[in-house]
Amino acid sequence: MKREKFSIGKRLKSFVYAFNGLKVLFKEEHNARIHLVAAFCVILLGWFLELSALEWVAISLAIGAVFAAELFNSALENLADHLAPERHEKVKKVKDMAAAAVLVVAMVSLLIACLIYLPKIILLIS
Repeated sequence: MKREKFSIGKRLKSFVYAFNGLKVLFKEEHNARIHLVAAFCVILLGWFLELSALEWVAISLAIGAVFAAELFNSALENLADHLAPERHEKVKKVKDMAAAAVLVVAMVSLLIACLIYLPKIILLIS
């Protein structure tokens, strides 16, 4: 296989493709829009509660992990639907497992948010 010469233009073009993927995600995937609203709320609450740098790192990683999982799940579902448009039990199993991965990441992210925010909210209320 011939090695392609490095090109700044092609590298910049790859960003266009990546941002297009995000555009498709938020346009076509309802759950991604729910995650986006949740992320916005978590960021606003973090700003209000004056999170530490380390807390922001944890929240940022959690938000990023949820969106990455959602992107992988959506990509896999689109590919599966293209390759096997008819109902197929193995395809359903793969799609269900990919959806479960998003659920796991979202649940862990919720746990992280609770560990960071609840003590601060309890302190604020009391």
